[in-house]
Amino acid sequence: MKNKKILFITQAAMIAALYVVLTFLASAFGLASGVIQVRLSEMLTVLPFFTPAAIPGLYIGCILSNWLTGGCLLDIFVGSLATLIGAVLAYLLRKQKWLVPLPNILANAIIVPFVLIYGYGFHDAWWFLFLTVGAGEVISCGVLGMILLFALKKYARVIFGETK
Repeated sequence: MKNKKILFITQAAMIAALYVVLTFLASAFGLASGVIQVRLSEMLTVLPFFTPAAIPGLYIGCILSNWLTGGCLLDIFVGSLATLIGAVLAYLLRKQKWLVPLPNILANAIIVPFVLIYGYGFHDAWWFLFLTVGAGEVISCGVLGMILLFALKKYARVIFGETK
């Protein structure tokens, strides 16, 4: 029992750390700004398919990323809440692997425009931001995330201690 708790905490911490590193990497290459933002770290939102430890890992990683990159309080807490909602729903949909990225795409596409409008003063229409944030999430979660899911699926037992 103790080993399972240690494994869970270790996996969550590693996922959080990787999320932060990938966020900074995307920022360094200018991918995390502009009309369509592609946060490489969002591809990790498929990890609840493999382990429930991804849920706190993604949430903590997103909070840290938003804080360390100078995000406003609304982004740090509400923006990260979108990732938490997406991660929980992705875990619940894990039996339908093709649906796993969908909750995070939708949660971010719906919630993040409000953060951009009220937290950062963007004057764009919510629908425009919904489409642009959604497009970035489709690239990050839908395309890159599914590539990651299939790449990791073969090694799930070794990496996560279980098979899918």
